[in-house]
Amino acid sequence: MSTHELYTIPAGLSTWNVEMSGASRFTWEYDDGRDRMLALYQKGKDKQWDSVKRIDWDLEVDPYDVLGVPDQTIAIYGTPLWERMSPAMRKDVRLHGAAWQFSQFLHGEQGAMICSAKIVESVPDLDSKFYAATQTMDEARHAETYARFLQEKVGLAYPINEHLKSLLDSTLSDSRWDMPYLGMQVLIEGLALAAFGVMRDITTKPLPKQILSYVMQDEARHVAFGRMALRDHYRGLSETELREREDFVIEGCYLMRDRLRGRETWEYLGLSKAEVEEAMEATDRSDYLRAFRSLLFSRIVPCVKDIGLWSPRLRQAYADMGVLEMAGQSLDALMRQDEEIADRIDAERFAAEEASRHAEVTETIALGAESQV
Repeated sequence: MSTHELYTIPAGLSTWNVEMSGASRFTWEYDDGRDRMLALYQKGKDKQWDSVKRIDWDLEVDPYDVLGVPDQTIAIYGTPLWERMSPAMRKDVRLHGAAWQFSQFLHGEQGAMICSAKIVESVPDLDSKFYAATQTMDEARHAETYARFLQEKVGLAYPINEHLKSLLDSTLSDSRWDMPYLGMQVLIEGLALAAFGVMRDITTKPLPKQILSYVMQDEARHVAFGRMALRDHYRGLSETELREREDFVIEGCYLMRDRLRGRETWEYLGLSKAEVEEAMEATDRSDYLRAFRSLLFSRIVPCVKDIGLWSPRLRQAYADMGVLEMAGQSLDALMRQDEEIADRIDAERFAAEEASRHAEVTETIALGAESQV
């Protein structure tokens, strides 16, 4: 089935062409580079995995209850609009909410794959090229995984959100080699990683938990890569150059915040214009989504601070968004947790499979013994 058959609204052209500028940079220095970056590259090679084999695709998913979370997580829950909805409409709200969220994850992963490929092309040092090549493969695997999940388990998809599309456009069309790092590794990946983490921790369904956990294990390396490369580079920039990048971060963070509102889902569900506005107002007032939005910046804000973009103006922008307190989060601790959760899920799955095989062998032996009596 073509993905275009799954889209709730037309996705436009089959391809979206972004005019990219900047130089392709070769380097003739093949000696050892930065030890930390090469260690990350080695880890990137060691941690490659196959989504066909590592993920248990036989697990069932109810498309009307993809994550198995209570309705209190829905922005309009408890509002007059929610109370007026029939049970069938509420099921559609759950389905479309999950389809929209995972669709944006899918489109973001394709964007990350293209940004990673651009980093390979444009970054001047070889150790960064090496690592970005492993990330390009990671992102391809993530896009493959989310596409299969939407096609086989959800059966519905949404086109790319206009705010995510705008940030990707700005990131890819900038000629400066560090901008794909800043736009993708710090902003888009940082927000996606936090969103994955919230959903991974609240879902009660094993298949989305596996997918989110395994993707996050890779993404933790990607954010570390961006931090490492940009921290080194930004130490040598002028105040004017740093301000330009801060402007990009501020605009990008507002775009990412607005992306979370998901207006198109309410429009597609057939609500009247007045009801769509009612849903959007409920979204803006929702205590759950306000907390969710704040958590989504738990990876971005400390990373921006870590790479050296931390002027009073930028801090004020984060204060206005209500996320300045996230600067105190420990990225290293969060990434260690991401690694451990994925490893624990693997260990639990394989232990259960081993126990099942052992029980099957024991039963077979017992049946054989009975047949000889």
